[in-house]
Amino acid sequence: MPPQTTAQKAAISNFVSITGASDRTASKYLKNASYKLNEAVDAFFQANGGGGPSGAQGTANRATQLDRFFDSLRNEREDGKDNLGADSAMSYLQSIGVGLEDASLFLAVELLQAPSIGEIPRAGFVNGWKEAAVDAKIEAQAAHLKYLASRMAKERDLFRKVYRYAFVAGKEGEQRALSLELALLYWDTLFKKPGQSWVGSSRKTDWMSEWRSFLQENWKRSVNRDMWNQTLEFAFKSIDDESLGFWSEDGAWPGVIDDFVAWYKRKSEMEVDA
Repeated sequence: MPPQTTAQKAAISNFVSITGASDRTASKYLKNASYKLNEAVDAFFQANGGGGPSGAQGTANRATQLDRFFDSLRNEREDGKDNLGADSAMSYLQSIGVGLEDASLFLAVELLQAPSIGEIPRAGFVNGWKEAAVDAKIEAQAAHLKYLASRMAKERDLFRKVYRYAFVAGKEGEQRALSLELALLYWDTLFKKPGQSWVGSSRKTDWMSEWRSFLQENWKRSVNRDMWNQTLEFAFKSIDDESLGFWSEDGAWPGVIDDFVAWYKRKSEMEVDA
């Protein structure tokens, strides 16, 4: 076998960290995937989701196992027949390595299609893990979540899906919008590892800090879905272009983002003059 390059050694190390597999297994899957980490990890989890039969029969068996596993997580005195309440849900999430104060919380909530942060429905639990081809084992679910978290900081489409679902699960009761206090809490949670940091790629502008300061000084209203979603699109663009050259007065940004840009430019000019 030819000596491994530094990049290949790093890929093996990352594969082992994500999956818990041996170096030998990591080398095998990575070699088959031409050392493309995501493809290799996907192949590993597809092959090792539980070792049961493949195809329709295997999927049906997995669903049955997941359904029984869900029942084992329920507190019969506190939880509904088809829901894990707050205590059971939080206990389960912690058991699979979810950080209750970081973006992995929203990653798990989206995967399990939880209607709120403190609740996990049976259907979301069974379908979420079944579609991910992960079996009814804490270790397998924890490993898969760790893998998704490692991708979330790099893959904008995955992060966007998790970010948008955070608005759905994070609203209080029947409210149609988030309070500013909750929105700021969720932004702080999402815009840090294992989520995507809202920091400029060149000058390292701490955009999240600037956004928070602006809103606390100038915004007294709630945060609706459009403002929530457009904030992420603005975040992506401001990470790539810290000059904000992509923004124009004729653009279709929400008024609050137009006001933020004007506020930030005035603030920057004052700092230069000082």
